[in-house]
Amino acid sequence: MATDAAAGRLLTGAAWGDFCETLKVAGRMIDHFGDQPSDLDRAEWYRFLTRLTRSGLERLVENGEPTRPRLRDMVWRQSINFQTVDQDHLMCQFDEARDYVITGTRGTIPYFILAVLSAPAPAEPGAQDWAPLGLDGLPTFDPSNLKTTGFLASQQLTIAEDGTFEIIVSQNDPGPGKNWLPLRPDTNCMLVRYVWSDRATQIAPTLTIARADGAAPEPLTPALMANNLAWAGQNVLGYAELVRNWWQGNQGNFSAKLNRLDFSRAQYLSNGGVADRHVAFGGWEKTVDEALVLEFTPAPCEYWNFQVCNLWQENLDTFEDGNGWINNSRFVAEPDGRVRIVIAEHPLAGLSGNWIDSFGHDKGQWALRFVQTQVTPPVKLWRLPLADLEQGGAAALDPTAAIDTGQFID
Repeated sequence: MATDAAAGRLLTGAAWGDFCETLKVAGRMIDHFGDQPSDLDRAEWYRFLTRLTRSGLERLVENGEPTRPRLRDMVWRQSINFQTVDQDHLMCQFDEARDYVITGTRGTIPYFILAVLSAPAPAEPGAQDWAPLGLDGLPTFDPSNLKTTGFLASQQLTIAEDGTFEIIVSQNDPGPGKNWLPLRPDTNCMLVRYVWSDRATQIAPTLTIARADGAAPEPLTPALMANNLAWAGQNVLGYAELVRNWWQGNQGNFSAKLNRLDFSRAQYLSNGGVADRHVAFGGWEKTVDEALVLEFTPAPCEYWNFQVCNLWQENLDTFEDGNGWINNSRFVAEPDGRVRIVIAEHPLAGLSGNWIDSFGHDKGQWALRFVQTQVTPPVKLWRLPLADLEQGGAAALDPTAAIDTGQFID
């Protein structure tokens, strides 16, 4: 039986050995980028892998017990696939599509959304080695390849007067009057996004998840540990390949069309996105003696943000210095409502706008998102020497020299 094979591989050490070898395979993915990464990029690559390893062990091993479902936040300083600083991502792993009950309180943040997702995975991943397959194993088993199968936004919830609510997460409709998040048989995880506008004054929701059948906690088994180690290892490899594919592969190929922001429904929904928003992604490039300047007029929406990331899709600020991104509650607008963003190594006197520190980076990826809207704005973009902007200020922003971007490509 497959369970016996998984248990045997754990007890002989083979499952642990494969986990370690898979991390080595992921580490060598940096070679696919050739000479593009700078020394800073390379240092951040290996830090990125440690963060992926930490988050994978936290979510897929420590919290991978089927009789103890938990909604846990991402590990500190983790920023996977353009996660923005305004959002907390809580995740819960399902071993199969069971029935669950979520109880909670609304809190005071403006918006949150629950999504259920599927990722390709075999029933008993711990029964075999994955490292020898490398990237060829990802079509069969890729925890990073998340597809949203259903979602429920906070505005859709029926909430009691005292701010409490209950959500049924199940394959079968629980009936009228219930908050219901439908599951499919292939659902294997949940992602909850909390969206903040002011962390200092707002209160987060509280969410607790439990199996509807009240199953008692069970001890860890060798087979479960083998399976969870395989999940954690493939999680690192999957995200390593994801950033490569977006940068230079057929998923985005941002490196071939730098300093653009393309709205793409398919791009966003390819990895855990929900269909209540539009997001533009792209790659950026400049020297440390240059600046990138963007201008757009925000569309009416529940929430918007712009963020600058490194080559590995991590926000440059990474939750610490109050820089690296702006949103609809922390930005400066021009008198006519335009938002101007200046990405440079230091603030520029005489040029109004929102300064984002490039932190010594010469390239990376970026994103502009609008939540709960059907309208997106065009974006004007300039790449200029710092000296020109320091001398000329806004007059250096020649409209005829701007790159027009912010277009839909699908």
